[in-house]
Amino acid sequence: MTHARKAQRRLLPESATDRSPVTVIAYTDGGCIGNPGPGGYAAILIYGRHRKQLSGGFRLTTNNRMELVAAITALSALKSSCHVRLHTDSQYVAEAMTKGWPYQWKAKGWKRPKGGKALNPDLWEKLLRMCEKHEVEFNWIRGHAGNRENERCDSLSMRAARRRNLPVDNGYEADTETDNHNTIPMFD
Repeated sequence: MTHARKAQRRLLPESATDRSPVTVIAYTDGGCIGNPGPGGYAAILIYGRHRKQLSGGFRLTTNNRMELVAAITALSALKSSCHVRLHTDSQYVAEAMTKGWPYQWKAKGWKRPKGGKALNPDLWEKLLRMCEKHEVEFNWIRGHAGNRENERCDSLSMRAARRRNLPVDNGYEADTETDNHNTIPMFD
């Protein structure tokens, strides 16, 4: 096993050795080539001197879905309960989570207060589950403003969106066929 691979496995501890949770810094970004269109997502996790980069994409999806998938991917990669400072350039994700909107939408059967369905409930549900496991602090940062980690996530997500033979985003493509956001989960 190479030194780099060993370092990646050590990135996040199996369990916290002290009473306070480990703090992990996460940067996430997602986007599409067209909207909807081929999409990509990326996350960078930083714990002490260790870094882990994650990315992927789907053949047809939306910007907002990729922003949510990026956050879910970051939190899903953590092996134990952590305090996470998650930085995103998505006001959609940061504002919704800091204001607690997804909890309200879920309580109302994924309906918004002023009527109409809440979009992307399959992904919001997964993000809420991750927030039960981890203590997550959502921070909005301005995109394309020189933040090194945000720029790296943007580059990784766009590279992923350009890959060949991208998988299907079942949550999106099934929704466009049925106009129903309660669809097959993307992650389990």
